Amino acid sequence: MTNNLIFNRRHPEYAASEQVWRRSAAAYSGGGDYIDQALIRHVSEIDIEFAERRKRAYYFNYPRAIARRITQYVLAAEPLRHGGDPELMEDFSRTGLRVNEVIRQLSTLVNVYGRAWLLVETPSFTGRVDLERARRERLRPYCRALSPLQVVDWAYGNDGRLLWILTAEEVFDNSDPFTPPVRALRRRLIERDRWRLFESDPAGVREIAGGVNPAGEVPAVEVAEPDGFGLESRHWFEDVVRISEAILNNESEAQMNVVKQMFGMLVVSDAFVRGGRKLNSTGNADGNFAATVARSAAIVESVEEKGISRFISPSGVENAAIRAENVSLKRELYDVVGLAVQSPGREAQTAESKAWDFQNVCQFLAARADLLEQAENAAWRLMRKFDPGVKIPQISYNRKFAVRDLAGAIEGLLRLREFDSGPEFRKALRRSALDLLDAVGSVGISDRNKILEEIEHGGMKQKTQEENTGK
Repeated sequence: MTNNLIFNRRHPEYAASEQVWRRSAAAYSGGGDYIDQALIRHVSEIDIEFAERRKRAYYFNYPRAIARRITQYVLAAEPLRHGGDPELMEDFSRTGLRVNEVIRQLSTLVNVYGRAWLLVETPSFTGRVDLERARRERLRPYCRALSPLQVVDWAYGNDGRLLWILTAEEVFDNSDPFTPPVRALRRRLIERDRWRLFESDPAGVREIAGGVNPAGEVPAVEVAEPDGFGLESRHWFEDVVRISEAILNNESEAQMNVVKQMFGMLVVSDAFVRGGRKLNSTGNADGNFAATVARSAAIVESVEEKGISRFISPSGVENAAIRAENVSLKRELYDVVGLAVQSPGREAQTAESKAWDFQNVCQFLAARADLLEQAENAAWRLMRKFDPGVKIPQISYNRKFAVRDLAGAIEGLLRLREFDSGPEFRKALRRSALDLLDAVGSVGISDRNKILEEIEHGGMKQKTQEENTGK
């Protein structure tokens, strides 16, 4: 009975957020399965019409673009790590992912769900372990990023630390090429002093493994956005998904309007319909008539109206309105998230407004960098709990983000070149240009030093030439 409860447990926050989390995960993944889930059928649509619209639909994956863009901005400059274990930093997950890649996963998970976990583990082994065996079998701690859907329940003690966590695992074993692959559902209960692994099969739930937890504490780090999330409120990514779904449905309507414009819709007279029904009642095979009325079927007109069979199609005005609405939704989407840093219209944005936009983005990114740095530090400390020989690096994340009006800055630099000035002024201009280049695409430390040497060398060479010519 206790083991069965392990598979049925759900933290109250997990139970309240599971459907939203799964919807966010589907929106991030995209593809045909998500389109089938998110496309809304109209009341007037018949089966074949909706099936055609669903088959034609395509998806602009704004949720993924936003979640990944935040991560790319925050980690554009690689965090500095001094004194850490090189092997661990190159293979932080024990599956080939570097520490930067695991942190990227963590950042994107936080963007999508508002919550994620870092779990530190060591491989199971028996017998004596010396240095050679540890190196050969890679018996060392490692770290994985988990989504909140993988951590189904947890509890904190009076000391403010985790008492235990319960993770969900789906195992796919195809190690033996001569036997069919096996899938299994498991739950791993990790407490401060021990861990236990349970598996569910048709015969019931059974404990298949367990052991001592050498860390002496639950080796997991909970990472959640601290401002507003978890305080009886939803994560902002749910709104991103809803706006994205509105764009999907609007675009689907616009696409079908294009189809209607190309092929048109048949309009027949009421007299033609009556004639078709009369022929049909006599059993004449040539008199079959489709009486279904929908957007893709024939429209029946009375004789008092035009009374002329013809094809009609929607005008391009409707499409223009739909596409304009989508442009507006996309602009509002990035503005709500906090990634909009420029005026949407043709009119010039004031310098004060630009400054506030840039400041908002910079503060958002700096807060996220601080959250990731704290999580990584905690993960390294847990690794040290498993293996006292682990070298913990001194970690420093970048918190200076060059978010600016690049077009205006470049234009200003070009105008400054017109001033009649000395070589030192021109070298300062080149250094500023280098900063802009670094803002567009991160320039590595070695490349930056080379460019700075070129700037200094070019400046000295130009000064010598000017002196020789008497200028």
